[in-house]
Amino acid sequence: MTTTRNVRSPVASDNETIGYVSNLPIRKRLSYGYWVAAFLGVYAALVAIELLVFNENWRWDIVFSYLFSEAILLGVLRTIYLTLWITALGLLIGVLTAWCRMSHFSVLRWFAIIYIWIMRAMPPLVMLLLVFFFGALVPILGIGIPFGPNLFEISTNDVMSRFGAAVVGLAIYLGAYSAEIFRAGITSMPNGQFEAVRALGISPIKSYRHILGPQLTRSITPPMANELITTFKTTSLVSVIGYSELLTTVQSIYARNFETIPLLTVAVIWYLFLTSIAMFGQEKLEKRMGRGYARVAAKKRPTSDEFSKEKT
Repeated sequence: MTTTRNVRSPVASDNETIGYVSNLPIRKRLSYGYWVAAFLGVYAALVAIELLVFNENWRWDIVFSYLFSEAILLGVLRTIYLTLWITALGLLIGVLTAWCRMSHFSVLRWFAIIYIWIMRAMPPLVMLLLVFFFGALVPILGIGIPFGPNLFEISTNDVMSRFGAAVVGLAIYLGAYSAEIFRAGITSMPNGQFEAVRALGISPIKSYRHILGPQLTRSITPPMANELITTFKTTSLVSVIGYSELLTTVQSIYARNFETIPLLTVAVIWYLFLTSIAMFGQEKLEKRMGRGYARVAAKKRPTSDEFSKEKT
């Protein structure tokens, strides 16, 4: 009676070893920079916990007592209301300025260039104060013949209230920056899009609404959202002209009780909350307008076993 043994081929054994090794995950060697970064991260976390949690000077009890008070909530609503007006007027000015900036008429183009140049050189606080004290420069607003009589006149101080000065001053500032964002979005689109629209005989309004507008929105959403969030925070500057928004309300309260840090913390929490909502809306808008443009993730490289199974 003879017995047979299964003798494994050296070549087959080597192939199995290579396949087993190729299936092992590749782990990076931890460098000294990794440990330094980990140490700095832990150290920063401990410092933040000590500063925010165990520092009694924050007076968190006072913070939470004022966080949802009637005066603070009214200041928050005024800030939102002011931001909406500034955004609407500023974007309208931006669209008109971008149209002038890209116009074939040199007069309109140079008017837009000079306007953007001045706004870039002027701080928003200076612009706000100039609009608020515009009555000292032009006491009477009127419509009539230049260097001649006016057909209609009204006092500038009657028109330019604190709220009106805040809206006009910051909207003029926003209009210059939003105009450049609109212009950058339009110039980033291929010329073939505009040529195709003109060849099909589509009106400009309909073309921007259905064809060019979605592409423009997708490209300008990140910078425009960042500019609008900056505008929302810039509304705190209107405290210098006495308009009672969030920061002005906080300042009037801590001027009476001298609890400066807790009241400023209340303002920071509300600014952080409202900014987070705006960023969440920005992310949703980017996903909606970016449908069909999302990058496809790279496929996982198959292992040797998966490759051999596919061949068989």
